Amino acid sequence: MLKVGLTGGIGAGKSEVSRLLVSYGAVLIDADRIAREVVEPGTPGLAAVVEAFGTEILTEGGTLDRPKLGSIVFADTDRLATLNAIVHPLVGARSAELESEAGPDDVVVHDVPLLTENGLAPLYDLVVVVDASPETQLDRLVRLRGMAEPEARARMAAQATRAQRRAVADLVIDNDGPLEALEPQVRKVWTELTRRAASDDRPTR
Repeated sequence: MLKVGLTGGIGAGKSEVSRLLVSYGAVLIDADRIAREVVEPGTPGLAAVVEAFGTEILTEGGTLDRPKLGSIVFADTDRLATLNAIVHPLVGARSAELESEAGPDDVVVHDVPLLTENGLAPLYDLVVVVDASPETQLDRLVRLRGMAEPEARARMAAQATRAQRRAVADLVIDNDGPLEALEPQVRKVWTELTRRAASDDRPTR
């Protein structure tokens, strides 16, 4: 099994890279999706978040109001740290459980937005970074996701810098260009991942 950490800044296009890798045969473990699962209604995770932040972060239906919570934590690093301390251990445990179900010859891609920020690179055989300039990230967040520019800038500022992400990368995918320029790069990375999985050629961290 080759364990790959996939990361990139918000708006860099990491989700599209994940989708392509799965289409080639990767086993995907999506930390964002798991992070939503562990705070679904009735879970200990949601109960802990409500205890820390109050019932105002719930919708009328009792689910987590993610935009409301996001507006709180991305404006306050201490509160963001509080949220991370609740959610990250739950995500880690579920990720390990899913990884244990993969086959010995699989390429397992962990899609982890905060890999750099949380010093998680040593957990993986290889780290792939999806890279885009801050200008490209901001444009995508505002134009494609409909975020207000101040919110987009706050979310970008809460993450690692471009240089910090690239510093932990074994492989970098440049996604500053159009979508059609992305697929050949991802295909090349997949070829390299499968080669390393077959030869057990992995960086020493």
